[in-house]
Amino acid sequence: MAVVFEAPKALLDVPTHYCPGCTHGIIHRLIAEVIDELDILDKTIGVAPVGCSVLAYNYFACDMFEAAHGRAPAVATGIKRANKDSVVFTYQGDGDLAAIGTAEIVHAAARGENITTIFVNNCIYGMTGGQMAPTTLPGQVTETSPYGRDVKTAGYPIRVSEMLSTLDGVCYIERVSVDSIPNITKAKKAIKKAFENQIKGLGFSLIEVLSICPTNWGMSTQESFNWLRENMIPYYPLGVKKDTVSK
Repeated sequence: MAVVFEAPKALLDVPTHYCPGCTHGIIHRLIAEVIDELDILDKTIGVAPVGCSVLAYNYFACDMFEAAHGRAPAVATGIKRANKDSVVFTYQGDGDLAAIGTAEIVHAAARGENITTIFVNNCIYGMTGGQMAPTTLPGQVTETSPYGRDVKTAGYPIRVSEMLSTLDGVCYIERVSVDSIPNITKAKKAIKKAFENQIKGLGFSLIEVLSICPTNWGMSTQESFNWLRENMIPYYPLGVKKDTVSK
């Protein structure tokens, strides 16, 4: 009998620590499916920093490194330069990549490092209890902005994909979401292209994935998906932000 659906070999069959409703599990599976389809499990190396994905080394079947908070792009750069035939990806949240790790991601992108970054944006610090993040929306309530983010004192949210797309070293950047089946399908296609770019030696690629955090948002999963569609997507529009390959 033909197998039509099975668990990806690149994802270990173990329970995860993620909260109920969290979409990290979906994103993990998409990455694992791409690794399987490209047949690169034996040469893939992932880098996870501090954040909700801190235990990602327990979930992926490929080799994994743990980086200090925000330093995943720097660690990935060293790994890739020392192992040019490897496929290296970082898996980072917005509190990590867009805050303490801003310098690392900007300069890795500016140098055109031949790595792939998966950037999970849920507009909040998840692991540490729901504080305001660099991507928190104007007026959004968090533990450290109980009256909503005030742009007069806290500034405006950073659109990371748009910012990095201005750098000459960038090969490909796309923002996707995992709030629906059609968007999940598009997200996988983008992730696969980002990995393929690296395999071809084309340079730096980043896929920003809009995600939800029901626990820290104080909502049900369905309410969270609705909030993402009504608030996050208008501020963080989906789509390709830079693609030097297709031109």
